[in-house]
Amino acid sequence: MSAKPAITHLPIATADSGFYEGFSKGVTLPSKIIVASLIVWAIALPDQANQVLNTLNAFILAEFGAWYIWVVTFFIVICFLLALWPSAGKLLLASDNEPPEFSNFSWFSMMFGAGIGVGMLTWAVAEPVYHFSNNPEVIMGLTTAGDADNVRMAYKWSFLHWGLGAWACYAVVGLALAFFSYRRNLPLTARSSLTPLFGRSLSGPAGHIVDIVAVVATILGIAQALGFGVEQFVAGMYRIGLGEWLINEAGTASTLGIIFAITVIMTASTLSAISGVGRGIKWLSNINMGLSIFLLSFFLIMGATWFGISAFFYGILDYLIALPKMLIEVWPKDGTEVGDKLAKWQGDWSIFYWAWWVAFAPFVGVFLARISKGRSIREFVLGAMIVPSIMCFIWFSLAGGTAIWLELSGVANGAITSAPDGAKIFVMSDFLLSSTLGWLMAVIIVILLMTYLVTSADSAVLVVNTINAAGDAGPKAKLHIIFWGTAIGVMVAALLMVGGLNAIRTAMVIGALPFSFVMALMCLAVIKAIINDAKRSTAITR
Repeated sequence: MSAKPAITHLPIATADSGFYEGFSKGVTLPSKIIVASLIVWAIALPDQANQVLNTLNAFILAEFGAWYIWVVTFFIVICFLLALWPSAGKLLLASDNEPPEFSNFSWFSMMFGAGIGVGMLTWAVAEPVYHFSNNPEVIMGLTTAGDADNVRMAYKWSFLHWGLGAWACYAVVGLALAFFSYRRNLPLTARSSLTPLFGRSLSGPAGHIVDIVAVVATILGIAQALGFGVEQFVAGMYRIGLGEWLINEAGTASTLGIIFAITVIMTASTLSAISGVGRGIKWLSNINMGLSIFLLSFFLIMGATWFGISAFFYGILDYLIALPKMLIEVWPKDGTEVGDKLAKWQGDWSIFYWAWWVAFAPFVGVFLARISKGRSIREFVLGAMIVPSIMCFIWFSLAGGTAIWLELSGVANGAITSAPDGAKIFVMSDFLLSSTLGWLMAVIIVILLMTYLVTSADSAVLVVNTINAAGDAGPKAKLHIIFWGTAIGVMVAALLMVGGLNAIRTAMVIGALPFSFVMALMCLAVIKAIINDAKRSTAITR
């Protein structure tokens, strides 16, 4: 039995004139209302907002924690299945044999910078140090916190959170959008990827809901990334001597420091978004990669070189061996001290990360699709999963390995461990360099952080505008770009000031849940589409 003809036209109604010309009001207006309402609620009723968000977060962790663990495992399996499936892997994400728009270097640079790069400057140092002090093996009494026997465990868990699982979330969305946009000529929006399952009904309200969920998840995901980045950016500006006004008595970012950092970052990112992917975002991404290579070279030469290299290889070995178990094991609360601690640890780390990557997925996915036209499915999947994962592992091994070595050897004497997350990399650099060189390195880190933040934020603004504009990826309607840039900045500032990073984190975990179901459907839709294409080809050749 042959398959029905593929859907190659999915009309999405857009305004013909006025302020919303070229935009779908059914997506843009509800998205703006939801985001604006969250901002107003967080500012006007901070205590109530925190209480409601925390209640919802506790419910989701209790009822959907296992779903987050297993659905990300499903994404990894689907990605490798598509890459290794001979007939599927060779399919081009294009309607003809047109070459890729960007070189491999620019492609990897934009992919890494938009997808995860900003997190490297905080978590490449902070997370291995955290897991060196506590992880499931420590909780179960198998290793000793802060001792040499716990180093490999620190990397096993760090690699879990920043490896294949993270990039599989991005690859699933990017592949689905690229496949249906470039092989079916459908709009570059989330709804297009579900056409094999729901057909032309996605032109209406059902499709609007899918795109709205994608927009809200994108805003919350980028808010989480910017929240971490802003705190580190303020710590960096304070380190290079821009003033005591940047921090408060607790040593964290002050209200004035947050507002200043957000204003600088979002102004630059909005201007970059207006210029489009081929200009501002491309060049910023190339600068990111160049500075990243320089910083990694510094840690390789001046840091704990052999310790870091050993952590890289042993970490990958331990990670790959333990990966199947780590991807499916769920620790529920069982009333015992160890069981409850394991459940809390998994909720604070693995489930949080899977929710973060899911929330980030529509943003990175649309962006990956936008820059990957002309690539094969195999090239896309392996390029979007393997190369960025290895880059993350290198960062964690060289930067985090140096921090762990300084603590393990007693040189740091707890200074890195006790420093705020955003300041850990600056504290570590100070142990490796003289005061003058340490200051210069801090300047370089601040510049790199700035470019990463701007790249992530402007990519998010561009993606949100693309979804709202029914898939039109051009830098159009500057006032809408300015609105979303401002909205992201105000949301991050508001949530940071009323509840800190926990408020952003909680909102993000909640907002990611609906889109995780959309992503699971995307996987099924792509497989169905490829199978149906094969049936059509067989029917034609008979």
